[in-house]
Amino acid sequence: MQLEVSGIGLSYGDTPVLRDVSLVLDSGEQALLLGASGSGKSSLLNVICGLQTPDSGTVTLGDQPVHDGVRKAHIGIIFQTLRLVSALNVHANLLLAQRLANGVQNAAKVDETLEQLGINHRAKARPFELSQGEAQRAAIARALVVSPKLLIADEPTSALDKGNTKVVAEMLIEAARSAGASLLIATHDDRLTSQFGRTLMLENGKVTG
Repeated sequence: MQLEVSGIGLSYGDTPVLRDVSLVLDSGEQALLLGASGSGKSSLLNVICGLQTPDSGTVTLGDQPVHDGVRKAHIGIIFQTLRLVSALNVHANLLLAQRLANGVQNAAKVDETLEQLGINHRAKARPFELSQGEAQRAAIARALVVSPKLLIADEPTSALDKGNTKVVAEMLIEAARSAGASLLIATHDDRLTSQFGRTLMLENGKVTG
């Protein structure tokens, strides 16, 4: 599914954050959205995912304007925080993510995703029992188990060293490719640019690239 962002404007009070932002991400394309901390990356991702309403402009995925139903059915989001239910183990959290997205649970898909990401042995662990690396993989798994057409990641490597940054980036790229999903990563981490064929720059509220 092609993502099309057209003429997005967003202000907080009298402060403009996004100014006439437009971009297109083709089906299966992978891109990096690079910008300094506070440049509006998270705000733009929220608008793209239908979590925030812009002052102007439109966002479509395929032929559909992005709204709650489209987000739940077609977009996998990897937030900066883990966002798993602490009372449930990893496997149960992923089943819950599926049910919230489309009302259907697919345990085989959960098992397959955990195996793909190398954390199937932690399926029965609670979120607080995971290491940082395991938690990162669990967050990616949560986004993948809904079989997204668009995978969005917000600062997935901000707390990682150089070696783990490369591992996580490769994991996201391969996960998106395996799922047949487009991938958009928002980050201030310019260490990732060498792993992406396309880099978008967000600066002064505008996107170029």
